Amino acid sequence: MLHLHHCVSARSFRPLWMLEELQLPYQLHMLPFPPRAKARWFLDENPLGTVPLLVQGDVRMTESAAMCQYLAATHPDAGLDVAPTHPAYGAYLNWLHMSDATLTFPQTLVLRYGRFEPAERKQPQVVEDYSRWFLARLRAVETALIHSGSEHLCAGRFTAADVAVGYALLLAQHLGLAPQFGPATQAYWQRLQQRPGYQRAMAAQVRAAEEQGVPTTPAPDTRP
Repeated sequence: MLHLHHCVSARSFRPLWMLEELQLPYQLHMLPFPPRAKARWFLDENPLGTVPLLVQGDVRMTESAAMCQYLAATHPDAGLDVAPTHPAYGAYLNWLHMSDATLTFPQTLVLRYGRFEPAERKQPQVVEDYSRWFLARLRAVETALIHSGSEHLCAGRFTAADVAVGYALLLAQHLGLAPQFGPATQAYWQRLQQRPGYQRAMAAQVRAAEEQGVPTTPAPDTRP
């Protein structure tokens, strides 16, 4: 059985979405945000105190993009993986890593210094600068979609890379940055939200949060 520790709409939404795309059985453990402060027991499970934490037997993972790759690779028949022999393998890996290191990272600074810090520690200049940084890097998505003529980022089909990058777009939507997406990115984001797997994941986190008594307000992990 797969166990996923998750906060509503945090980076752990990436593996949750993957689990729903793959239609695998799993247990979803909801945590209040931030878990390192509001669920101190979780530090015994993950010393970082962050989500996601994915556990399957002896496998324990804490990086959301790596979980997307792991789940896709261990269930190849679902078609969400890209094989090393495929011409798009390099692009696939690049999108997976870019999704967090380049697209999610600047947004965590926007979250921290725009929303989560007390008033005296908020930094409007940081919010402005890193919002612009994110949007500048997001041009890579716009360019790739336009030049490829595809509805997806690589391999001409939906892959784990789309899930990983899709979460960065979800986070941008929470931050009010979605109106600044380019037209190709905007259309891509709309397509992703129409996927049954995405919709099931959205419903699953709300249902589990309500059942487990955890607030359903989105609280992405800033990982300070």
